[in-house]
Amino acid sequence: MAERIIKLPDVGEGIAEAELVEWHVKIGDIIREDDLLAAVMTDKATVEIPSPVDGEVTWIGAEIGDTVAIGSALVKLKVAGSAGAEDPAAEPEAPKPASKPAAAAEASAAKAEAPKAEAQKPAPTVEPPKAMTVPKPTRGVVQATAQNPAPRRAPGEKPLASPAVRLKAREAGIDLRQLSGTGPAGRILHEDLDAFLLRGPDAERAPGLSQKSAVTDIKVVGLRRKIAEKMALSKSRIPHITIVEEINVTPLEDLRATLNKKPAPERPKLTLLPFLMRAMVKAISEQPNLNALYDDDAGIIHQHAGIHIGIATQTPTGLMVPVVKHAEARDIWGCGIELNRIAERARDGTATRDELTGSTITITSLGALGGIATTPVINYPEVAIVGVNKMMIRPVWDGTTFVPRKMMNLSSSFDHRVIDGWDAAVFVQRLKELLENPATLFIDV
Repeated sequence: MAERIIKLPDVGEGIAEAELVEWHVKIGDIIREDDLLAAVMTDKATVEIPSPVDGEVTWIGAEIGDTVAIGSALVKLKVAGSAGAEDPAAEPEAPKPASKPAAAAEASAAKAEAPKAEAQKPAPTVEPPKAMTVPKPTRGVVQATAQNPAPRRAPGEKPLASPAVRLKAREAGIDLRQLSGTGPAGRILHEDLDAFLLRGPDAERAPGLSQKSAVTDIKVVGLRRKIAEKMALSKSRIPHITIVEEINVTPLEDLRATLNKKPAPERPKLTLLPFLMRAMVKAISEQPNLNALYDDDAGIIHQHAGIHIGIATQTPTGLMVPVVKHAEARDIWGCGIELNRIAERARDGTATRDELTGSTITITSLGALGGIATTPVINYPEVAIVGVNKMMIRPVWDGTTFVPRKMMNLSSSFDHRVIDGWDAAVFVQRLKELLENPATLFIDV
């Protein structure tokens, strides 16, 4: 018996060391060639290290979490032989002789000190057995045919495959015993695994259907990165409380339809949002603490007299929040005119920085796509946001019978650090009262 030292091989260009992340063997284990010894991780990938020989593990050179240099001793094996040897980690595996007669002829030629050219020639009278003849693999997906059959493994025999193929199969959840290899000696190639993944294990898969494994990496830059940062900041720093309230907007919709019958330049057609903006102005006049910005680093609440309502607007480049400044100084039509103007400028990319900043409270609305309820994310550092959900006709009990009514939910979120649940509920109920009685929006008291 002899000792064989297995070194950590080169696991990638420019890699000088790797972290040991998993052992597949322990001292005393009997392993066979191609069994996995360990797994190491570089900054690029996890690589499995197979054994190049049969033997018994007598020593392991590192613990999980250790950093191992390329070329360092990883494992020692007791192998059959009369002298110890080191694993030639950086050298390619030498090709195996095609047959014993050919090897014997080559040895005899070496003893006779024949010329090198003669020693390289196979014995003229020896022909390798047909069973050892393996067709040269071609690039691409190779299909076994009657002329080029894939060697069949004996029951229970371990499939031959490189560590990279084994890793790819394990990540895809594929048992390599299901595959027939088309490489030398039946070795399973990447092409065999790719073909299996495309074909799938179900032979009855509908024609034209196949699994897809492509991954597209999209760098988050520009506006999308800013949106991501703002949302993460809000959710990480603000403890949200969300209240959902049902609003009967039937009277408001009737009034809106009447007002829109005769539009004029100074009185354009109205959507629901200008009514909501006026309701918010009235409610905030009674609860000014909701029209504020909270500087949590300084521990100061900046309560604003002017009501600047941000309108979350979807644009071709992403979400923007143009701002209707001084909504308290605008009537229903004034709010509608300014809302249409800034929303259009945001969508066509001409909005200025001043038109996109300075909000003190925000409205978010997805219109008909708004869902039954939402949980709006506060536009940091504001302390409140009002979300509009889609309008639906639902049966409502009026005390004696069910009647059809146009119903809509408001989903409003508040910064629970500075807005108590009671104050949030009072604000929502005031909005409900004003929207369900829209005539009160035109009365200044």
